[in-house]
Amino acid sequence: MNTSPPRTVTVLGSTGSVGTQTIELLAAAPDRFRVRALVAGRNAALLAEQAVALGAERAVISDPTQYQRLRQLLSGTGIAVAAGPAAVEEAAALPADWTMAAITGAVGLAPTLAAIRGGGAVALANKEALVCAGDVMLRAVKEAGATLLPVDSEHNAIFQSLADGNRGAVEKIVLTASGGPFRTATTEEMMTASPEAALKHPVWSMGAKISIDSATLMNKGLEVIEAARLFGLAEEQIGVLVHPQSVIHGLVYYHDGSVLAQLGSPDMRIPISHTLAWPQRMATPSPRLDLAALARLEFHAPDMERFPALRLARDALRAGAGAPTILSAANEVGVEAFLQRKIGFLDIVGTVARVMDAMGAPAADTLDDVIALDQAARRAAASFAAARAA
Repeated sequence: MNTSPPRTVTVLGSTGSVGTQTIELLAAAPDRFRVRALVAGRNAALLAEQAVALGAERAVISDPTQYQRLRQLLSGTGIAVAAGPAAVEEAAALPADWTMAAITGAVGLAPTLAAIRGGGAVALANKEALVCAGDVMLRAVKEAGATLLPVDSEHNAIFQSLADGNRGAVEKIVLTASGGPFRTATTEEMMTASPEAALKHPVWSMGAKISIDSATLMNKGLEVIEAARLFGLAEEQIGVLVHPQSVIHGLVYYHDGSVLAQLGSPDMRIPISHTLAWPQRMATPSPRLDLAALARLEFHAPDMERFPALRLARDALRAGAGAPTILSAANEVGVEAFLQRKIGFLDIVGTVARVMDAMGAPAADTLDDVIALDQAARRAAASFAAARAA
């Protein structure tokens, strides 16, 4: 029986893939958590259902056009209702012991920063926070005394493998990648790939944007940048291995020759629960790993010729300043254009490369700088994508 006071929590992005799995874990342990706020983009029906199920104090929807619907759905429940970007930031700033930051894209930057400034534990599932605004976010973490807890399975694996705190003895880390649906595809096959084919991830169940990033390996490039920020490592200290079984999620190589790895079934509820209960652990319904049934584990070096996104991300990390912001913004535009069938699969990374070449690595010292640069990169990417589609 749990005798400690309930941990107060806020979930930013509660109706997305990571958010819904977080809600599932919270609902399974109602005595351990008290929900301050749930924040969603535009799915008022699901947000209302979650808020009622968890007894949330507040439900906030980013899309103002959904306010009246959300208000009607929650009428008589006593749950406070709000809408719009300012309300999202206000909810993120509410005092909470733990906040899940799972609003994808640049729109998640300001709410994530608001949560960090609250000084609690922030479970980071928004890659853009550290990729686009790494210096800004890390400075805020230091000033507020907040704790960043990585939710991405790979970064969470590294975090767990560094549990002894002996980071000075780390030689390098390795992030694993499933290889995505086109792991063995030829360049010619990828040239004509459809959005449906690219969305069919062989292992993980994720949202559309992350699934496409996995198909291009851009997700792994973004994770390399994120790992450099999270763990204070140089680009050359971060390796990537293609591991189709997705059982080993990350490895840490130490100076004495030891290698520590975290293993587990490919289920996002495992890293989410690790951050939710940290520094303790909590039970999950995730499938237990059966190594005998797996029989073999494979590892391959990524093919940088067929998957140039990983090289572009490393270039952006080395360039520093605003280069990662440009990379991420241009990629979001390219992915959306592909999903809308305006450009081909290989044109996603081609668009990113053109924008990076055109914009270089300008300074991005404040959140306003980051947002302005993000918007400029989006405009450039949209222009290049439109030209390609014409």
